[in-house]
Amino acid sequence: MKIADAHTHIFPDKIAEKASEAIGKFYDIPMYRPAQTARLLEAEAEIGAGRCLVCSSATIPEQVESINTFISATCQKHPELLGLAAMHPDYQNVGEELDRAIELGLRGVKFHPDFQKFNIDDPRAIPMYRAIADRGLPVLFHTGDDRYDYSSPLRVDALLRQVPDLIVIGAHFGGYRRWEDVADLPRRENVYFDTSSSLMFLSRDKALRLIDKFGVDRFMFGSDFPMWRPKEELARFLALGLSDAENEQILHGTFESLFGTF
Repeated sequence: MKIADAHTHIFPDKIAEKASEAIGKFYDIPMYRPAQTARLLEAEAEIGAGRCLVCSSATIPEQVESINTFISATCQKHPELLGLAAMHPDYQNVGEELDRAIELGLRGVKFHPDFQKFNIDDPRAIPMYRAIADRGLPVLFHTGDDRYDYSSPLRVDALLRQVPDLIVIGAHFGGYRRWEDVADLPRRENVYFDTSSSLMFLSRDKALRLIDKFGVDRFMFGSDFPMWRPKEELARFLALGLSDAENEQILHGTFESLFGTF
């Protein structure tokens, strides 16, 4: 069975341990491994993943360009990796950097509003989203947290009423610890979800109801490495008991529809 991991994080080796520890402290969850590229590749080899989507978030505008250069260089060295660009709502040259990201081979844009401290539907961010949508790039949002409202799934819905053609991937079944809000959202053809950092918290019935509401063709498997071991995340996903065809759709089919076959 082909497997794509649609949600992983990497950092340069010299900061990977410190950055991973900071994420762990933010969520009060011990990290499985430091987010080094070699550790990611080792973990993904355990499940035979043929593709991984890698990303990192810019907590300040000054990090945007260096992150994009790092992610691109890493993906060029390891063709099984596909990269997402970093961006920040206070970055000044959005269009130019998006064009550079495309030239670098990056395949979308990642935001973590809780780290970046901005509301997903902040009016100042709308021109940035418009520029992303005009280039046909998907956006992966960290969505949901019961401690903050920056990344509320309800804000994703509000954003899409303003930029309706933006392709959105809502991480963590669309809303980490905010899954009741996700269940109330409308189904949209340009909105996708990943399974990362959810299946250890969501009941099987709630997970299946969300998949049934939005459709298996809207979901992608994600491990959220380095938070979790991909092998264990895959076991949690397979324990949902979906059919072989449904498993294949979520494990690689939806990913291929967005990012190409492998």
